[in-house]
Amino acid sequence: MTSDPAGGTPASAGTVRPEGSPTPAAPAPAGYWHRALGGPPPTRSSLSGLTDVDVCIVGGGYTGLWTAWALARSDPSLRIAVLEAEHVGFGASGRNGGWLSGLLPGDRHLLSRGPAGRDGVIALQRQLIDAVAGVVAACECEGIDADIKVGGTMAVATNETQMARLRAAVEEGRRWGLGPEDFRELSPTETTERIRVEGAVGSTFSPHCARIQPAKLVRGLAAAVENRGVRIYERTPALAITPGRVDTPYVTVRAPWVVRATEGYTAALPGLHRRLLPMNSSMIVTEPLPPDTWSRIGWGGMETVRDGAHAYTYLQRTADGRIAIGGRGRPYRFGSRLDHSDDTPAATVAALEAALHRLFPATRCTAVADSWSGVLGVARDWCPFVGLQTSGDGGLAWAGGYVGDGVTTSHLAGLTLADLILKRDTPRTGLPWVGHTSRTWEPEPLRWLGVHGIYALYRAADKAEARHPLVGRNSRWAALADRISGRP
Repeated sequence: MTSDPAGGTPASAGTVRPEGSPTPAAPAPAGYWHRALGGPPPTRSSLSGLTDVDVCIVGGGYTGLWTAWALARSDPSLRIAVLEAEHVGFGASGRNGGWLSGLLPGDRHLLSRGPAGRDGVIALQRQLIDAVAGVVAACECEGIDADIKVGGTMAVATNETQMARLRAAVEEGRRWGLGPEDFRELSPTETTERIRVEGAVGSTFSPHCARIQPAKLVRGLAAAVENRGVRIYERTPALAITPGRVDTPYVTVRAPWVVRATEGYTAALPGLHRRLLPMNSSMIVTEPLPPDTWSRIGWGGMETVRDGAHAYTYLQRTADGRIAIGGRGRPYRFGSRLDHSDDTPAATVAALEAALHRLFPATRCTAVADSWSGVLGVARDWCPFVGLQTSGDGGLAWAGGYVGDGVTTSHLAGLTLADLILKRDTPRTGLPWVGHTSRTWEPEPLRWLGVHGIYALYRAADKAEARHPLVGRNSRWAALADRISGRP
């Protein structure tokens, strides 16, 4: 376990109101998943009067709530408070694509350089696979209805270069302990039996994934931790986070343990703006598709799906018969700024709609019902991490850098943070992402130029591969983007 060099710096999140002024109105829910539940989430009060707890968690998303859930289950006597700058699930936890997947984010080779080695990376992958079932079981135990459907996940190639890349991913998986029961190639016939993507030449499939409704999961999880005695305070930004202390506009909370669970929003905190890059991702969702359209598409297994492009799109079939599709859109704002307006650029909406029609021509007469955007956290080496800085009998803990695979990863991170705080030596605490650190992102304007340049190269590579598939190798544009980004 190592300390985060910036772990004790001043931090700010959300709008600060002068002490004693009226509590601000709850913000409108961000993204379709929240709006589909009929309006703003239940309003919780801002922090008032509380000054002393055993664990103070900053961030009311999946990471913070799973940490609170694991701690409260292990020791019901703990006094735990969760502080959220907006409302529960305001960030990526309420805006994501709804993939509860066992995919391992990050670079296996890089993670294997730590003390845990190759066996540790294989163990981390297996723990993530187990975490899919763990979230499903937790929802059943806590009575959380999150529209869960375990249908697996597919990556579908629409040209031979993409298929060669997907085939290489299966071979790489074999070298890291994934058997045919975990990850395999599907023939064109097997692919179309599951889903009829226009021009599909094959795909890969893993059974370790479920479709979920993200906002239902995060709201249900918040209610579950409150039922276990955890106190959640909304519209309560953290002004400073240090071991044993969190300053807010209202009071200072002291706790032996503080958890920073701010993921993509970490970049907004002073002193941490280069620690995690807030990568933007955007989504649209259609109106419900009629039965005759679904009969032309298939997709009866409710698998989550992505295409085989470098700048890929990701999709799910929702419980109410819509298609939700997402992609990078405008990937990054200068200076790691966050867009709080929830407005998705028209060009991004049009691009996602075009991608949907390209994959499924039968959707051309289906209207787009909603669009939204959000940020995810990306470390410079694209690897997730769990960290701990001890101070006396307590300290500061953190987790993040999920690179868009955070629905499952945050569950494992929460369990791991609970083990570390409770000083339990478990198989989780020895995993290679515990104590993993990466260098910071480059200063501006290099950061902005690099991110936008990388995705321009990936888009150019996709166009080149569509025109002239190069069987067995990627476009030179993609190879250059991989070298610049350090992306695995």
